[in-house]
Amino acid sequence: MALSDVDWSRTAWWSVGAVLLAAVGYVVYSFVGTFVFGVFIYYATRPIYNRIRRRIPQPSVAAAVAIFAMGLPALLLVGYALLIVVNQVRDLDIAGNELFASVPIEAGTLDALTDPGALAASDWRQYVTADTVTGAIDSLGQAAGTVVFLGTGAVHLFVMLAIAFYLLRDAGRLGRYFARFTDRRGTVEAYGLAVDRDCNSIFFGNILNAIVTGTIGVIVYSLLNVFAPPGAAIPAAALVGLIAGVASLIPIVGMKLVYVPVALYMTLRAVATGATGTLWFVAAFAVASLIVVDTIPDLVLRPYVSGRSLHVGAVMLAYTLGPLLFGWYGIFLMPILLVLVVHFVRIVLPELLGGEPLRPYAVDPTYLTEEAPFPDADPEASRGPRREPAPDPE
Repeated sequence: MALSDVDWSRTAWWSVGAVLLAAVGYVVYSFVGTFVFGVFIYYATRPIYNRIRRRIPQPSVAAAVAIFAMGLPALLLVGYALLIVVNQVRDLDIAGNELFASVPIEAGTLDALTDPGALAASDWRQYVTADTVTGAIDSLGQAAGTVVFLGTGAVHLFVMLAIAFYLLRDAGRLGRYFARFTDRRGTVEAYGLAVDRDCNSIFFGNILNAIVTGTIGVIVYSLLNVFAPPGAAIPAAALVGLIAGVASLIPIVGMKLVYVPVALYMTLRAVATGATGTLWFVAAFAVASLIVVDTIPDLVLRPYVSGRSLHVGAVMLAYTLGPLLFGWYGIFLMPILLVLVVHFVRIVLPELLGGEPLRPYAVDPTYLTEEAPFPDADPEASRGPRREPAPDPE
């Protein structure tokens, strides 16, 4: 093709588009953990938003209520549970605790904040004075590292909540736009619907269940230790709760792999030391683990998990390899990549290899559900696109 045949104007605009796409990709890559966690918050709060949307017609108000009345308090509770774990791990002589030791919060302050017994016994009125507030402000001014750490965390939290808010409000509109813009609700609709269904199953079903279970485990076990007899406390209670949450991702046995051995260890310890009178505490630990930590979260979240089409082994590999490859956010990013790859291979690749026109409705049974890709929480919109009535025969 001769140079004179090149549409330089269109080429220039394509170049500008490529540069802009690269810039956006760089931003997402630099804050990929924040973005994927924002997507997780979106899927975790979408069922709540669906219910609120039936009573509050304005999508922005409904999304704000779902995020700030439901999502933010839950995140703060999870953050407090992680703070307890960090404090406990810092005191343990185990490999890898240097990471938690680098958290720029004084050990005394962390001990006071993460001890449920001390918090319950504290008289908070003595701290609400002008001198106390002034002293706290002066201390924050001197602890520059702590201020920077907390400020950076607040900025990331704001971005996560903003991503979840706008996805709740505009995800359905965005999905319909891409479907119309690309192939008039063909391949993109089928692919987007399948990806959305499995992402909802993974995030709201598996990962949210693990986070809820881990948070409940940390809080419950830490509170149990407040009432533990001398020498009968749960060993590394917060860490045991966190590991129980992670173990809930394992099918069938789940967190029983954690609390059953711990209960056996506590029983053997009581028998070996002659403190058989403390076995009531071991029984209390086992009952609390079975009912409060294990059964209740599963009963609450299980009805919302349906339509899973991914292989259990592949999902487990994604959970395992994700944090090893990408860090803490890999447990969110790797399942997303798995879902994208699986449904690309299932829906799009056979048509591409066969050189045939892309007709996903012919091969994708999910079209029969008549749902929109990336459905918004509008109860009317979630029923799928309206079908135009067939014209009357002449």
